[in-house]
Amino acid sequence: MSRTLDEARAWAARGNDLVLTATAGLTDEDLRAPSALPGWSVGNLVAHLAANGDALLNLVTWASTGVETPMYASAEDRAAGIAKGDTLTAEEATAWLRSSIARLTEGFDALTEEQWSTEVVTAQGRTVPTTETPWMRAREVCVHAVDLGTGVSFADLPDGFLDALIEDIRGKRGLSHDALPTGPKAEVAAWLAGRPHALADAPEIGAWL
Repeated sequence: MSRTLDEARAWAARGNDLVLTATAGLTDEDLRAPSALPGWSVGNLVAHLAANGDALLNLVTWASTGVETPMYASAEDRAAGIAKGDTLTAEEATAWLRSSIARLTEGFDALTEEQWSTEVVTAQGRTVPTTETPWMRAREVCVHAVDLGTGVSFADLPDGFLDALIEDIRGKRGLSHDALPTGPKAEVAAWLAGRPHALADAPEIGAWL
């Protein structure tokens, strides 16, 4: 399905709000607790979301200046950002998240129509127009808002976002439309993302994102 830049930016803003609400009031102890994403602490997720915002801002900087600026210096750099969540206090982690969100939003706001069309390269090596970056952010913040385990579910995510997410993951997994289980779209999206769902007859599927 097609999605507009305005839609993707609105979904990213909604996801940002969800993660900011979910992380407000976290304690140091909360940060060390397991998240709903196996193998990840809450702190890992908070740090990942903050670092992802900084990484996407690198692509926005690339688009605005013309200077090639990769998302991450290396795969090790990305991993280090996630691991940093286990070393920060809750105050430090949430301050980083808030700052990262604000800077990326400001970066998006400052791009001209011509700059939005600049081609950049993602951490996976895909060459995409900068218009893809708000969608990349929307996926991260919306899905990981659920993973934080503070009560947000896929049913709380915007309806249009769920449609776009289902189509995006379906394509990446190489599944036909007929291969999708029937059920509420929030549950189908959760299943496709490899998260807990309420679809009784859906086959097991690995994690995504």
